[in-house]
Amino acid sequence: MGSLVSAFAGPSYPLGNAGEGYIKGPDGRLSAVLQLPKGFDPSHDRCTLVILMHGVMSHKNLVPMPRIAGKLIKAGYAVLRFDFNGQGRSDGDVLTCTVPSEIEDARAVYEYARTLPFVDRIVLAGHSQGGAVAGMLAGRLASEGCAPDALVMLAPGGAIKDFALEGSFLGVHCDPVNPPEEVRVYWYKFSREYILTAQKLEIYEESALYRGPVCLIHGADDKVIPLKYSAQYREIYSDCEYVEIPGERHLLTNHPAQVDSAIISFLGRIFQ
Repeated sequence: MGSLVSAFAGPSYPLGNAGEGYIKGPDGRLSAVLQLPKGFDPSHDRCTLVILMHGVMSHKNLVPMPRIAGKLIKAGYAVLRFDFNGQGRSDGDVLTCTVPSEIEDARAVYEYARTLPFVDRIVLAGHSQGGAVAGMLAGRLASEGCAPDALVMLAPGGAIKDFALEGSFLGVHCDPVNPPEEVRVYWYKFSREYILTAQKLEIYEESALYRGPVCLIHGADDKVIPLKYSAQYREIYSDCEYVEIPGERHLLTNHPAQVDSAIISFLGRIFQ
């Protein structure tokens, strides 16, 4: 198997002995790409690692993940992005994917990152549902005494629980009390288990256990996750840098320079 290949600045770094780039997850292999800054020598250099988590109906190679990874690498950060179980190139079936299962996938990636000898700090960063997962995992890790050094949330999916309680997913509706075995939204399928477990999530309660620095970025014109959900995140975090971008939508592609600059400025401030 060949080594990992990146379209962005900075060399790829093999994950263990697997040239394909897999991390062992709780339910099979998680496809991943780990990239280092240009000129970085992992044998003696050290740097901060940012773990990027994609949203629902997405994967590690869809917008905005690759773009953000490229900007972070150019700014001197290592980046590890991966596909949740059942998505992208990871093992599994999307119908077994739930928010709790994604939290455990992310935990496996975090534990892998902690074994890397060149990593001195770890940042959890996620978009949409990946943002909600990052927040909840950060809270759980904090309660266990191994919190990440910072948290970046991009249009975080605090609305997931409400969507499940209402039985409404991007215009597709179902009975929330007795949901069907699967709900098809475009090419994606939400399982009955996904809906029922999402209804019981303690998104903000778990996320609030994290007390470290938080960067929260949300587009003012986001039609998928309303701004009120980020307002709730702002209430639970005492050290929160909030950036609301006018004219920006959910995928954060209308004003990418502002999004990327906000992330890099935040990290530069807290790690200076």
